Amino acid sequence: MILDFINNAKVNNEKLLAILLDPDKVNLNEIPSVITKINNSDANLIFIGGSLLFKNILDQFVAKVKENTKLPIVLFPGSAMQITNNADGILFLQLISGRNPEYLISNQVIAAPLLKQTNLEVISTGYMLIESGRETTASYISNTKPIPAHKPEIAMATAMAGEYIGNKLIYMDGGSGALNPISTDIIEKVSKHINLPIIIGGGLKTKSAIKKAHNAGATIVVIGTAFEKNNNLLDHLK
Repeated sequence: MILDFINNAKVNNEKLLAILLDPDKVNLNEIPSVITKINNSDANLIFIGGSLLFKNILDQFVAKVKENTKLPIVLFPGSAMQITNNADGILFLQLISGRNPEYLISNQVIAAPLLKQTNLEVISTGYMLIESGRETTASYISNTKPIPAHKPEIAMATAMAGEYIGNKLIYMDGGSGALNPISTDIIEKVSKHINLPIIIGGGLKTKSAIKKAHNAGATIVVIGTAFEKNNNLLDHLK
């Protein structure tokens, strides 16, 4: 079970790395070479998804990834339409940092009957957008304001609420193309006040930034845009 794997990592203070692949940004014929690079790195998980998917190839994309790796494949959906049974699990996201009901419950209601028909491990995840220096696709599409980067107490209270609601993971994200990573102040503040594993994504472009996020309390650090721009980045994470 994917959630058990993540929870065990938190208990044992193990640090995990996830690579986020966007089907709009990675061509199908590139998948074997990209996955070989991931398999030879320290990556533990592969996330697949994006705020918008213009190409209708999610089933085919995930199947191709699965042919080339034994790593768990987890969907990171931008909408209720981004579901395929070819993956191993899905982050059932609730945008708890925003106040738009479409992303608090409406999309979840649409997705639930579809997920019931799959074999996916469904992992309830409180998703929090954190201000990252510029508006990202996630904040624009969701029509929500990110939590201010200089307000760690708001992030803390939001994450605590997410845990009390019943989420199993907290995912704090700057969004695709974030200028700045989430500050260690926010990660530390949140990690000290919740008992859930924390996922951190957005703006992480160097080994140093990844290490800082892990040391501040993240169980999983996610690399997306940085890997898309330079998949040799993983060479430096060994």
